[in-house]
Formats: sequence, structure tokens, C-alpha cells
Amino acid sequence: MQRYTASEADASGATSHTAEYLRVRDLAERGVPNAQHSLGFMYFNGQGVAQSYELAAAWYRQAANAGLEHAQYNLGVMYQKGQGVEQDYEEAARWYQLAAEQGYAAAQYNLGWLYAKGQGIEQDTEQARYWFAKAAEQGDAGAQNNLGMMYDTGKGVPQDFRQAIMWYRKAAEQGYARAQFNLGLRYANGQGVQQDVQQAMSWFRKAAEQGYAPAQFNLALRFDKGDGVPQDSQKAIKWYTAAGEQNHMSSQFNLGLIYDNGHGVPRDERLALAWYRRAAEQGHAAAQNNLGLRYDHGQGVAQDHLEASRWYRKAADQGFPAAQYHLGLLFDNGHGVGLDHHEAIFWYRKAADQGHLRAQFDLGLRYETGQGVPQDLRKAIGWYQRAAEQDYAAAQYMLGQLHDRDDGPAPDVVQANGWYRKAAEQGHTLAQFTLALRYDNGLGVPRDFSAALQWYAAAARQGHARAQLNAGLMYLSGQGVAADATAAWRWLSLAERAGAPGAGRYLAQAASRLNASELALLRTHPDLLPA
Repeated sequence: MQRYTASEADASGATSHTAEYLRVRDLAERGVPNAQHSLGFMYFNGQGVAQSYELAAAWYRQAANAGLEHAQYNLGVMYQKGQGVEQDYEEAARWYQLAAEQGYAAAQYNLGWLYAKGQGIEQDTEQARYWFAKAAEQGDAGAQNNLGMMYDTGKGVPQDFRQAIMWYRKAAEQGYARAQFNLGLRYANGQGVQQDVQQAMSWFRKAAEQGYAPAQFNLALRFDKGDGVPQDSQKAIKWYTAAGEQNHMSSQFNLGLIYDNGHGVPRDERLALAWYRRAAEQGHAAAQNNLGLRYDHGQGVAQDHLEASRWYRKAADQGFPAAQYHLGLLFDNGHGVGLDHHEAIFWYRKAADQGHLRAQFDLGLRYETGQGVPQDLRKAIGWYQRAAEQDYAAAQYMLGQLHDRDDGPAPDVVQANGWYRKAAEQGHTLAQFTLALRYDNGLGVPRDFSAALQWYAAAARQGHARAQLNAGLMYLSGQGVAADATAAWRWLSLAERAGAPGAGRYLAQAASRLNASELALLRTHPDLLPA
């Protein structure tokens, strides 16, 4: 067997290509269309000659004018991409049409795309379907997938999931990754086929293993959430990373979240920051917001409010409500931007109009206090109500307060109590204490000492000093509960340490009802809460 060194082999190959080039050029110059096409191919790829898209286009044109369909197709591609000729979709469509009419499947597929997108030719979904079908019937996998998508969405044809599945399957079985992914989605959703998570995962995996990023992301998401498969953070990270390295933004963002929260892996601020940044630099709004938060709070980076404002604004300009709210906060506090309450209100309103709870709540506060806007209690009630109706406890409490005001625009003790209860049931301490006072004094509700004690105790357990005092007094006096000096002492001891006025005097009364051993035991564990 003849052996060559690397350089000798290269020289041998180059000589062979040059000889072939000379042979083909001779035939091309004599007007042989196939040789003209081959010469164009050689110039296009730099095979046996210096690469030249211009000369490639010139030789393809001669063969195309002679009616050679693959030359017509290649010339169409060059016009579509602007290689060796000025980009011209209309010319691309003209050459594709000539090749397509001769049955050239790749040209039929590309012509279908131009009709679908309206590039160089009037958009026409029926023509797109026609040419995709022509190519699909010849086994073109891309055309089969696109035809499946048209039936899937009902674009240019009546929606028909079964037809979509048929065409997806034809392309998928040829190894076409996008069709494998689409077929997986149909099995996952049970559209056109019986829902089958295992089939879905099988097709997702086939596409993912070919490097198709959306399939890798979908596979990762299922392992991340344990959706149809056992939850597996390591497999999720593997597939997110594979897609993220292909600049799949959502995968990059999710990797940031995983490392940020330590979900299945040790927390790693450096990796979280790196993945957030990669997604943010591609325009992922949630990643831009999270990157802004890190600069805002100095988390994993030096605190930099100006840099935070830059990332918040990028996301805010895309309409991301959390970033709009955070940008408003920077203007409200003059952090990294000039102090400007009017600008803060502008961004709060944008976020609030999209349902952002904190923005709605803060707008309510601004209208209640007149900070940055003329004071308007009716508008305050309106914004609080929007947040309250989404179960935001702080807004529910503030709404109760405004309805509680005799000098307010809408005094209504029943409404006030209703909102206090909603907030209290969510654990809002001030709402719990306020509701307890209402039952204690019969304000807008029947007087009920047992209910009063229930809500005092709820607030007291969260450290509310006056609630601790009142709960202690009820146990001391036996209001709403059997008198219990031990429980009274525990609540009153906590109230005294929290600085509640008068707690010491009542604590002494509770102590006087206990013997020395009982007091000694209580003082051993002074922070133990009553049952």
C-alpha cells in the first residue's frame, strides 16, 4: 500500500483537485451544462481553485440558463443569501420556481418558504402548502415537517392534528430533529394521538441527541419539574447546559435560577451570575431583571445601582413588569438615577397595569400620601383593591384602614372588617390585631371575646407586643377563655420584654397567682409560647 506523509497527502489531493478543475473547466468552456454547474461548485467551495462566490454564481447561471435544475436551485440559494450576487429574494424565487417546476425537491421546499414568508413573492399560504406538499411527497423531511406544522396550526389548510402527526412522523423517522421535537409535543399534549409521556420523551430525546436546542430545553424542563419522569436535577442541568451552550436563552436563564437557588446542586453565585448574563445579553427580560437585582443588592457582584438601572431598563423597555417596578424603586430612592418620584410613578403604573402586586400597592400608598402625585384617596382605594383582589395581604389591610376612616371617601365598617379578615387569614399581623380589637369591642361585628383572643394570640405569636399584652389580660381575667395564670404570665412576660406599657404591673398580678415552683419553672423557659 502506498503511504504518504501528511504534507504529501495534501499535495496529492491538491494536485488531483487541480487536474479535475482543468478537465471540468475545459468542458464548461465548451458549453456542457453539467460541467458548468460542477465548475460553479468548485469555485463555491474552493475545490482545486481559489474560492470565488462571484465566479461560482457566473458558472451556475450559465448552467441554469441551459435549464439544469440543480444549477437553478443553487443560483436561487446564492440570491437568497446574497453570496456572489446582491441579495435579491425576487430573483431567488424566480430560479427556485424554474427548478421546482422540474420536480427538484429542495427548490420546491425553498419556494414554499418564500411563499410562506412573502419574501420576493406575494405571501400565499396556499402556494406554500402546494410546494411543501410537492417536496414532501418526494420525501423531503423539511417539507414534511413544514406541511405538518401547517396542518397543526390550520395555516393555509383546515386544522387537522392527524394529518400533522402523519407528516411529522414521516420526517421524524428520517431523523429530522425538528419533526421529532414536534411529534414529541403532540404525544405530550395528546393532540392527534393518545397522550403518551414515554413516547414524548423518546422523541424529545432523539431530537435532543442531535443537538436540537428546543428539545434539549424541553427534556431538561421535564427532569427539572419531575413532569412525567422522576425529578432529576443532574439530568436537567445536563440538558439545560447543552441547550444553553447553543445560546438557548430560556435554558441559560433556568440554569441561572438553579445555581441561584441551589436547586439540586450547591448554590453557586458565580455560575448563576454567568448564566443570567448570557441570557440577559441576548435580550431575555427575566434574566435582565435578575441581573439588575444582583447589582442592586450587591449579590455576587459589587453593588452598583447604575448598572442595576441599566439592566432593569432593558427588561422594562420589553414590558417586563418586575423590572418596571424595580426601576421605579430606584427612582423613588435616587439610587443610581436621579431622585424622581414622578418617574417612579411612571414605572409603577406600567407594572401595575400588568397586574404587578407590589406596584399596585405602592401606587395606592403614593395616592394615599400624595408622594409624587396629588393625594387622592379614591385612587388609593382603587389601586389597593386591585392588589387586594389578588390576595395581597398588605393591600387588604390598607384597604380595610381606608374603609375604616370616617373622613375617608368610602367609610364602611363591614367592608373594612371583611378586608381585615382576608389579610388576617393570610397571617398579616396588624390585620390580626385589628380584627381582634373589633371582636373585643364589638366594632362592626358582634362582640366575641373568644374570637378576639383567637386573633390576639395569632398576632402575639408573630411578636406583636400589644397583642401579647391583650392576650395575657384575657387569660388573666378569664375573658373568652378559662382564667389561666400560667398562660397569662407567658404572654405578659413577652409583652413586658417587648416594651408594652403596663405589662409589668399585670405580670406581677399573674405572678401573685402562682406558687414559687410554678414561677421557677416558667422562668426556666420564658420564651415558650402558650399552647
